[in-house]
Amino acid sequence: MEELETWLGTWGDHLWTWIVLPIVAALGLYLTVRSGVVQIRLLPEMFRTLSDKTPLDADGKPQSVSSFQAFTMSAASRVGTGNIAGVATAIAIGGPGAVFWMWLMAAIGAASAFAESSLAQLFKVRDSQGFRGGPAYYMAKGLGARWMGVVFAVILIFCFPFAFSALQANTIAITSASAIETMTGVGGEWLPLIIGLVTAALTALVVFGGVRRIAEVTQVLVPVMALAYLLLGLAVVVVNIEQLPGAFASIFTQAFGFNQVLGATLGQIILVGAKRGMFSNEAGLGSAPNAGAAAAVTHPVKQGLVQSLGVYFDTMIVCSITAFLVLVAVPIEAGGLEGIELTQFALESSLGEWTSIALAVVVFMLAFSSIIGNYYYGEASIEFISARPIVLTVFRVLVVLAILVGSVASASVVWSAADGVMGLMAITNLVALALLSGLVFRLLKDYTRQRREGLDPVFTRDLLPDVKGITCWEDSLSVTGPLDVVTRRRQSEKHRDHLHTRGS
Repeated sequence: MEELETWLGTWGDHLWTWIVLPIVAALGLYLTVRSGVVQIRLLPEMFRTLSDKTPLDADGKPQSVSSFQAFTMSAASRVGTGNIAGVATAIAIGGPGAVFWMWLMAAIGAASAFAESSLAQLFKVRDSQGFRGGPAYYMAKGLGARWMGVVFAVILIFCFPFAFSALQANTIAITSASAIETMTGVGGEWLPLIIGLVTAALTALVVFGGVRRIAEVTQVLVPVMALAYLLLGLAVVVVNIEQLPGAFASIFTQAFGFNQVLGATLGQIILVGAKRGMFSNEAGLGSAPNAGAAAAVTHPVKQGLVQSLGVYFDTMIVCSITAFLVLVAVPIEAGGLEGIELTQFALESSLGEWTSIALAVVVFMLAFSSIIGNYYYGEASIEFISARPIVLTVFRVLVVLAILVGSVASASVVWSAADGVMGLMAITNLVALALLSGLVFRLLKDYTRQRREGLDPVFTRDLLPDVKGITCWEDSLSVTGPLDVVTRRRQSEKHRDHLHTRGS
């Protein structure tokens, strides 16, 4: 079994290092150049569209989840225990310079996140709860390759709602059991099982409520967990404020050369930082677009911009909190610690032993939110394969059971396999993304044209008459909602009057 796990880990590591990472970087750079650096140029638009009003249906109710809710759903999956353990390990292995390459990978990857979520919006479909979509849908409808979408969906279901969610549940059980034993002195082999039952029950309460309940939970949970972790990180930085200038400088000075302390070569520093950034923000890997497609917006580009912002939120904020609290509080040259132990040492040495309890609470929120986000990715993929209600019900039951099993069992072989198989999922998505990138640029051109004209952009499928497979976006009425159509018509008429007056 150990030999199998070692082989799976080695195979997966080689796949990510030598195939997936170069493709992600190359495609991200291509999309960056062709889009005119959209991920930076339209940064103000990202914040504007994040707070857009959700279009309403004929009954005056939201057509689907809001742009902000879709943002929190994807953030729920992106932001997990890897933001604490993974970033700390990256620093332990590659030194402070790894953080620079993590940031750079996020800046490049944000263009890929923009493209894949714009496409997910373009080819989304309606269901009983609103909209759903993702890479499987734009493979089937945009490329006419349903087989490709099915392959992608099957891999995603295996990796995210089952293997990775079980791993998050295992993290919850271990950290919560440790915190309970620290506080009460009560412990035992039965404790992880009790925690697993509670986690599974909470998961069932959320996932059996459908996408709208998932969105309602994540829009509260994600900001709370981010704020809690931010406050912990800021407290550590304040206590060690004299170390901050040196820590910040080391991120750049050690990004391009030999790390005398760790013995990390330039290649190792780049690989560790870039891979950590890619694993964390998932840009271009095909997971987040499943959440992005669920939003009701008036133009596909709007949610593409919001999902780009999600990459920055994950890497530039949450991952950076871990980076700075470790860099200012831990003498890296001492060695011996990696992962969440390194983060915990930084907190306890700066703020006291009580932070182990606080960290356990934060870890619970991070891991549970990831379970919810991962589940929704799987739901969108299940409904792509089969629309039968019984299939979705069975899937939900199996997810809840996976959470329970993951809480009490070590299934490292499954997780090692999932890591490698997810590389195949990423390659499948990147191929589709490259083939459909021309549509992304056309959508972006239309969006920027409307913004230059002073309009709140509205997309309808007649703007791309040569593109087959677009099932939504029928007309302005269906896109904006009946209660908003008058307002938008007046806006358009006012703009035309302005142009006429200026011309005369």
